Amino acid sequence: MTNRDLDKEFQEAVNRVNAHIEPFPADFLLRLYAYYKKATNDYGQPSSKKPIINAFKTNALFQIKDISQDEAKSTYIELVNTYFLYRK
Repeated sequence: MTNRDLDKEFQEAVNRVNAHIEPFPADFLLRLYAYYKKATNDYGQPSSKKPIINAFKTNALFQIKDISQDEAKSTYIELVNTYFLYRK
């Protein structure tokens, strides 16, 4: 898959998540958050008003610190596709 194809597929997955109305499970949201941040090279500090949420987000980012930007995009796409495939 070319970088252009990966970027297109990644953006489609992001759009799919953003268009989804029902709430996602919290653990799934944390994984999406971490892979999205890594995929977009957005390393700003988590900005939740609740310190515990910031701690969870920071931990999620720490867990994927050793993967590449393209790996993060691919994993994000896989997570989204799998979620929508198996959700009820």
